[in-house]
Amino acid sequence: MEKNRYFLLLITLFLTVIVFGCTSRTNNTAGEDSRFPVQETTITDIHAAMRDGNLTASELVNIYLDRIKKYDQPTKLNSLIVINPDAIKTAGELDEEFQRTGKLRPLHGIPIIVKDNYETFDMQTTAGSEALLGFIPPDDACQVRKLREAGAIILAKSNMGEWAFSPHYTLSSSAGMTLNPYDLHHVPAGSSGGTAAAIAANLGTAGLGTDTGNSIRGPSSHCCLVGFRPTMGLTSRDGIIPLYLRNDIGGPMTRTVEDAARILDVIAGYDPADPITQKSDGRIPDSYTRFLDKNGLKGARIGVFRLFTDRPSTDPQVAALFEKAISDMKTLGAKIVDPFVIPDFGRLTKNLWCDTFRHDLNSYLASLGKKAPFKNLTDIYNKGLFGIINKRRIYRALEVPLSDHPICKDLYTEPKNIIFREAVLKVMEDLEVDVIIYPTWSNPPRKLGDLKSPAGDNSQLIPPHTGFPAITVPMGFTYKKLPAGLQIVGKLFGEPMLIRIAYAYEQATRHRHPPKKFN
Repeated sequence: MEKNRYFLLLITLFLTVIVFGCTSRTNNTAGEDSRFPVQETTITDIHAAMRDGNLTASELVNIYLDRIKKYDQPTKLNSLIVINPDAIKTAGELDEEFQRTGKLRPLHGIPIIVKDNYETFDMQTTAGSEALLGFIPPDDACQVRKLREAGAIILAKSNMGEWAFSPHYTLSSSAGMTLNPYDLHHVPAGSSGGTAAAIAANLGTAGLGTDTGNSIRGPSSHCCLVGFRPTMGLTSRDGIIPLYLRNDIGGPMTRTVEDAARILDVIAGYDPADPITQKSDGRIPDSYTRFLDKNGLKGARIGVFRLFTDRPSTDPQVAALFEKAISDMKTLGAKIVDPFVIPDFGRLTKNLWCDTFRHDLNSYLASLGKKAPFKNLTDIYNKGLFGIINKRRIYRALEVPLSDHPICKDLYTEPKNIIFREAVLKVMEDLEVDVIIYPTWSNPPRKLGDLKSPAGDNSQLIPPHTGFPAITVPMGFTYKKLPAGLQIVGKLFGEPMLIRIAYAYEQATRHRHPPKKFN
């Protein structure tokens, strides 16, 4: 009898464990499944969930932190340099504010990833250089400050090409090489490749990059993102460690045109610390989201700039995607002006680049006063604090004579830039063209270590030297998995037209999809 009772007790305990275990596993699974799906989410999605009581900023930050822990280092994506230690605390404060006021700020609780050449008062800013490891700036860059004021959470700082030099890959002496999330054997271009890889892999909601000649648009194209280089003077460069200040500009890197417009609403505008932004006065709409028009291509006149794609080195699959994009735009009601030719383009673009790095970096370091980690570029060079790749570039920069003024004026006053801008604008006006289009890159992302195959970077000439704005949007995939981008270039402060056209194309084609490895 005693044995039977003991046997029944064991059976009962066994069944209890089984049932409890199954129930526990079921509940855990349900808990995981019920977490807010951040893959491909948008600012609008997040705010709708917050208003409905289905999401808090704290929950959102924790979901992204889990994804970063799971995907960034274990896969060697290496997109991020540092995580904000106060991100969870900031999220809690924003949750309390929303609970108390019932109001959401424009970017309330939105986790943003910022390129590591933007100053952040609470995290190191290295510009991709070991020389600045551990450097904590005295305050935020203007654009970062505006993001925080709008309720955004600066989740992390992203890896970048050292001093923002390379358009072809993202390699820093502070954090190493960033890989392309669509194929880890390929590069994400540079120098904002860390932001691009992180946003493409859904490690944050949106990001900021900087663009001197390519560095927002190239990585966005290589990572199937929307990348926006604004008009020179629309967004402040204050607090961004410079490469060539006369060409540098900061802007959004996002998964959708709508999110780019929402970020632009926050970061655009006059900043007394960057006098060139005075040109934006009276030229900024109440909101760029007003131009999110699915029918935005109807009646738009599109100039097809074929100079870049007519080169023998253009990849045939990129060329085919470009032709399909032209056809799609025509189907959506656009008037196609093909070809769009800029007379004397070679002569007009000759010797437009001007190496102001030494002057600009020295001026930046001087502005930090006693908090500057180094006095000047010579000081950094003499201590051997530079990447092997950039030793030659820095040495060359040191050969530029020192002066109180840069050797070239800004884009609005330098004669060569004025002549080039007016030449492009004249053709646009003569042909009544609203925007110009071409592939952002004429070739797919290169494999790691490949510096010999055609690069295909088409971003180095028109917007950087005219000051015109440009946006790149996903155009499709080559070789089944490697993204390609369509670049759309507008006139000065023509962001509304760019948003109209890019949004209409994006909504009709839906080329963006996340990298499979990071689902």
